[in-house]
Amino acid sequence: MKRTLILTLYIFALALVTAIAAPPDGFEENWHYWRGPYATGTASDNANPPTTWSETENVRWKVPIPGMGHSTPIVWEDKIFIQTAIKGVAPEIKEEEKDDANSFKGFFEDLRGHGGSEGWFKFDLIAIDRNTGDILWQKTLKELAPHEGTHGDASFASNSPVTDGEYIYAYFGSRGLYCVDMMGEVKWEKNIGIMYKRNTFGEGSSPALYGNTLVILQDHEGDSFITALDKRTGDVIWKTYRDERTTWSSPIVVESNGKHQVITIGTNRVRSYDLASGDLLWDGAGLTANCIPSPVAAGGYAYLMSGFRGSDLRAIHLAQATNDITDSEAVIWEYNRDTPYVPSPLLYKGIIYFLKGNTGILSAFNVESGEAYYGPQRLQGVSSVYASIVGASDRVYIAGRNGVVKVIQHGPEFKVLARNQLDESLNASPAIVGSELYLRGDQHLYCITE
Repeated sequence: MKRTLILTLYIFALALVTAIAAPPDGFEENWHYWRGPYATGTASDNANPPTTWSETENVRWKVPIPGMGHSTPIVWEDKIFIQTAIKGVAPEIKEEEKDDANSFKGFFEDLRGHGGSEGWFKFDLIAIDRNTGDILWQKTLKELAPHEGTHGDASFASNSPVTDGEYIYAYFGSRGLYCVDMMGEVKWEKNIGIMYKRNTFGEGSSPALYGNTLVILQDHEGDSFITALDKRTGDVIWKTYRDERTTWSSPIVVESNGKHQVITIGTNRVRSYDLASGDLLWDGAGLTANCIPSPVAAGGYAYLMSGFRGSDLRAIHLAQATNDITDSEAVIWEYNRDTPYVPSPLLYKGIIYFLKGNTGILSAFNVESGEAYYGPQRLQGVSSVYASIVGASDRVYIAGRNGVVKVIQHGPEFKVLARNQLDESLNASPAIVGSELYLRGDQHLYCITE
């Protein structure tokens, strides 16, 4: 582990004015992005979800979600939005297409999805009444056969939507990006490009939204790139190519030194781009292969990690980051053990929480010094974990694939507050708004509240 021994008062004071780009008014009281209002996994200060629940306790409603998806539900005021992929039957070939060889050929190629064999899917966005669990509307945004498959544990709807309170931006990766209003009407749609993912493991990166700019990251086995779009029209603002293989991480927008920047991780390089122009601001040595956990940032620092066939965790002082930061003073500490493969970390009140691989083994570190408060600490009863960690009301919530959610006391000492069990597998990351915790199982969406 590498650490700086002394952080001067000047650096500390400067760090206080650099942080994750603050959400506009109204965003803090919602869960508009899959990692919450601050892109850290942390809910607003007034959030206070239950500590205990079961299938028969503290469940306001439980609504079936058609199809399959691992995307996180997002919440804005009295509505919840969720993406899903519903397997169905391909439409019949029309008689005129049968008679026209060229039309038939084109239709057949579209039907197969350029060689895919997973079947025909509808890609839907669903709006749910937050108070009752009733489905308000369900909009099919695309119908086709995916061009390639997914990992056996994955889904065709693993990307999460994002909203600004006026429109929902539903991103289905190779199936396109859609701007949908609160009544379910599509305002514009955009084909971002077809991706070919490593080992056909599927897709999962979610868009970032700041101001009028949407940021999409498309790392795959072809020409990888990051692009910024005008949220009002879908027009491309900039597009920057990346020397990068497949990642599944989502970008975040951070403000530092008066400039908004987009931070990404990667196997070849970690990078930061100017939000306005797409120019590279800084980069550094890459992390492990198959990068999945999204970066988190607060208090002037960004934390980048991955954990496939190796372990990397890097703390970056944003005010010092420029050009190539490899082995520079901008990297204030590093840790090379017990980092996550799939779940993103939680950055919460001066502590960063992360899991080892895809297991229920938790570590908690001081964000400034890189000193371990505890861990690796096994969470008894939690087996494999794909969902990212969330925090609220001085509690940490960790959802396992076996339906168990462990609630841990926030702080430097490890203390289990509760073990909760539901009947369904939990792969999607939880969302927290006010007194409510939203858990997406493999068949239902749960609203947990007292």
